[in-house]
Formats: sequence, C-alpha cells, structure tokens
Amino acid sequence: MYRPEIKVLDCTIRDGGLINDCQFDDKFVRAVYQACSAAGVDYIELGYQADKKFFSPDKYGRPKFCEEDYLRRIIDGIESKSKISTMIDIGRVDLAQIKPKSESVVDMIRVACYVKDVDKAIYHVKACADKGYETTVNIMAISTALMPDLEEGLAQLANSPVKAVYVVDSYGALFSEQIHFLVTKALKYLQPKGIEVGIHTHNNQQLGFANTIEAIRKGANFLDATIFGIGRGPGNCPLELLLSFLKNPQFKLDSILEAIEKEMLPLREKIEWGYIIPYMITGILNQHPRSAIALRAGQDKDKYSQFYRNLLNDIEIS
Repeated sequence: MYRPEIKVLDCTIRDGGLINDCQFDDKFVRAVYQACSAAGVDYIELGYQADKKFFSPDKYGRPKFCEEDYLRRIIDGIESKSKISTMIDIGRVDLAQIKPKSESVVDMIRVACYVKDVDKAIYHVKACADKGYETTVNIMAISTALMPDLEEGLAQLANSPVKAVYVVDSYGALFSEQIHFLVTKALKYLQPKGIEVGIHTHNNQQLGFANTIEAIRKGANFLDATIFGIGRGPGNCPLELLLSFLKNPQFKLDSILEAIEKEMLPLREKIEWGYIIPYMITGILNQHPRSAIALRAGQDKDKYSQFYRNLLNDIEIS
C-alpha cells in the first residue's frame, strides 16, 4: 500500500472533459486544482494541448487547449507542490506551438496512442523531452492489442526518453489476471531502463479501483484517478478511494471530500457518469463505449437488452 516511488496523477479535468467537451468554467477547474493540491496529489492534469485546426473553440472549453495564459490564471494564488500535466493526441497537436518548459507552468506532457502508433508517440515524446518536459506514453485500448505488437512497442519505448508508460484499460474490459500479465510484461521491457509503468482504468465492470490495486501489487508506480470517479462513460478509478488505500501520510482526504460535496454532486445533476448498464455491456464485450454514449443520449437509453443484442449482432457480422 505504501511505496515512496508511487506517484498519483489526478485527471479529473482531462478525462472528465470527455463527457462535456471540456466545458468546465474556471471556478470548477480552480476548485479541482486547489483540492488536489491540498490533498498532496503528485500531478494534476488540467486538460489537453489540442490543435484548434481539429477542435473548434466554439464547441470545446479551454481545458481542451490549455493555453499558457489560461493555465496561469487557473493556478494563480493557489499554494501547491503538485506538478501540472497535460495530454496530447498524435496527429491532433501542433508540436511547434508547445512552448519550452522554461516558459510554461506545465511539468509533464502525456502522449496518448494506440499500439500501432508507438513509433509516432516516441517522436512526440522526444520533441517534448527536448523542450524540457517529463513525458509519458499512454497505450490506449490495450485490451485489443495483439501481443507481438505490444512487445515490439514496449521494446521501442524502452529505448526512448519516456518517464513512464501506462497500461490503459480504455474499455474497462480487463480483469485482475490480465492486469497482472500486462503490468509484468511492461516491467520486463521498461524496468531495466529505469522507466516506470503506470495504470489508467475505467469502471465499466466496477473494477477500476480493484484493477488499480492489482497493478500496484505488480509494480506499477504511476497511478491515474479522478475525483468521484468522473470520466467518460462509467468513469475512472476514484481518487478518494485510491488516496485512502495508499496509506501515505503525504495524501490528505479532507479537501477531496469537500470538492465532492461542493463541486461534483451539483455537476452530477447535469452530466452523467458512473456504473450504468450500457457501459457494463461494452466493457464485457471489449468494445469502445461510443455506442453506449449514443444510446444514453437517445430516447431508448434504458433499453438494455436490445442494446446488448444489437452489439452481439454487430460483433458476429464483423
């Protein structure tokens, strides 16, 4: 439960922003930043650094772009020892627009990719590392990766300047045995090079927290979580559970509970996340949650059995 090497990253704003196109007002983002800072969280991810050629500011809120003036306004006047993180997607970021670390409040840039794009992720990692940033690679939808592809990708990453590589259960499809296998496999390639392994879980099958614990047991030291489990679809490993489990005196729970009371409960009345049957169905079938998201946005949002049959038919046809 306690290892000094463990680092906790809160991605409330970044992953939660997938629900509402990052339409969080400054007050909410500051409240999350302040709560996580007071809780002693190691990294706080305040959104993406996306290219406006691909994402319109008319649709997406400011956490989608994390411009420097915006970030400085969010953190202004808040005492914090936490580092700031942002995420970039391959092909949806202008690397030339990322300022050198000496000119930015951002400490770490995380690169999200699929296994097939590891070579492109390494290019992005090198570009960000050359500018002075800590970096991670988050291998998304790892439950769909073929093992030869994953092993080749890990071997490539082992020779890159990346700080940590994340096992990302994007579909909430994995069980403890698979988490054990994937974390152990990643450590085999990365640990000899001093690269950490991270875990990012989704809660489709009510296993987000449990699978994070299993990853810790097998040696993962970079841990993602969100306040009240907010995140796309069923959400993520809840930060309040993780901090309580770790038994590290660095972490304080009071500010997180206060943020849940004052910020998350009112937000939950406006947008939906958590354990909901359509997301459970996509999880057990190892499918992207986009179909469940579409169902929940329609008139037939609670027709679970028909949704299940339709997904099964689609899988059989494909």
